[in-house]
Parts: sequence; C-alpha cells; structure tokens
Amino acid sequence: MSFISIITVNYNDANGLEETIKSVMVQTYRDYEHIVVDGDSSDGSKEVIEKYRDTLAWAVSEPDKGIYNAMNKGIAKANGVYILFLNSGDTLAQKNIIERIHHRLKGGKDIYYGKLKLADEKNETVLDFPEKLSFGYFYDKGYLPHPASFIKRSLFDTIFRYDEKLKIAADWEFMVCAVCKYNVSYEYIDLIITNYDVDGISAKPEYRKVLLSEKQLILQRHFPLFLDDAEKYQNQNSLLAMNRFSMLQRIETNSVARKLASLCLRIIHLLFVSKNERESDKL
Repeated sequence: MSFISIITVNYNDANGLEETIKSVMVQTYRDYEHIVVDGDSSDGSKEVIEKYRDTLAWAVSEPDKGIYNAMNKGIAKANGVYILFLNSGDTLAQKNIIERIHHRLKGGKDIYYGKLKLADEKNETVLDFPEKLSFGYFYDKGYLPHPASFIKRSLFDTIFRYDEKLKIAADWEFMVCAVCKYNVSYEYIDLIITNYDVDGISAKPEYRKVLLSEKQLILQRHFPLFLDDAEKYQNQNSLLAMNRFSMLQRIETNSVARKLASLCLRIIHLLFVSKNERESDKL
C-alpha cells in the first residue's frame, strides 16, 4: 500500500499525458502509486501508456462518461492514504516537491492544499489560496485546487464521490461540502505544488456560464437555508469594494472627520430620503 495515490485522467492529450507521467517518474519521493485513466483516446495516448506501463500501478483506456466518471474510476483503484489528481498536462512543480511535503501529510489532516502555477506562452501566474477557509470564501468564487490538493482517500467513502452528472463543478461540490458541511480538517502548504495546464476544461472562459449554473444547483442542494444570507453577504462585499466606501473607512479613523461625515450624512438623509423611509429606519 502506497502513501500517496496520484491519479491522472486523460483524453486525446498524448503530449500532455507524457509530460505528466515524466514529472511523476522523476520524483525523489518514491512511496506513491500512479494511476492513469484514459477515455479511449485515438491520438497516441494509448501508446504513451504502454511506453510507461512499468512505472504505473494501474492504467486503463476505455470509453467513459466524462471527466468525473474517469476520476471516480481512479478513486476506486487507489490504495493510498492520500489522493492527488494530476490530470493530463499538469506537472509537479519540482522533482522533490512530494519529498518536501510528505512529512506534512503525516500530520493526518483530511485535506492539504498548496499553490498552483499557471503558465502559457505570454504569462506566468501563481495562484495562492487562503489559510483559513469559510463558506463565504467558497460562495464568493472560491475553490481549492484539486491538482494541488492531497485528499484523504477515505473521504470519498464517508462523504461522497464526484457527481458524474455535473460537467465542471463536481470537485467544487466535494470541497465545499467537505469543509463547510462535514467540517473536515485541513492545512495550507505554502509551496507551489503543481504547474497547471491552462488548456483544461475548467480554465476555458466559454464554460463559465455552465460553472456558475452548476454551483447554484450545488448550493441549492446542500445549503438552501444559507442562500439568502450568502446573497446579502456578496452584495455587502460589492458595496465595500466601491471607492466611496473605501473613503468612508479611512474617514472613520479620524474623530473630527468622522463627526463631519456623520453630520453630512444626516443632512443628505433629510434631503433625499422620504419620511416613510426615515420612519422605517428607526424601527
């Protein structure tokens, strides 16, 4: 039994698959198993799998029902304590990155997560994530990166596996439920773990509408009572981000300016707010 299971899902990305396998092969830490799930590719991916067959714990190339079906197949075969999803085209950031963090995993938290590096022909960006997570973070466009997250294999039995009916947001559903509904333990690792393939489906702008729709469905499914409060929270954050609220926050730090601002607000309130609204404010 290996300590870490690395699962790679692939479909018609032979070059990316080979890069991913190579980045795993060269790791100085060896207590891992590498699982490859290919969706019956026709671009040479099967040949790549055969080329590196001896380095893989398990591999299959057969039709599937989408990326989450493939990921669930990998989970079913995984024997590690922790799972890392390193999909085709993603590569580990350094040859010794797992060796540098495996001792952290010995702490036994349910989820460990680090940074992602995004690179294309023009730009290179490092995506960082907060040390403290909350429902507000996940609701307000937040997520945890599965290519840089080590997830306890047992969570997929005690919580659930990925919803194969979803196209993009099933990994987001798992993470928000694990952290906010089931209160799993987690820890942030201040290291770049993975170079992320920006050609992945969730990175494509045209899928944003689908992503938002699926997130709304997930929130209604798991957190229906929180939705009204979450919408108010988001509206308040939008207001606080406006320039005039930033100026008011700075004014609040000076006692004289605060008194003048309060006087001006009372005058504006009297001039532009109706009597009925003023009475309602007093209630």
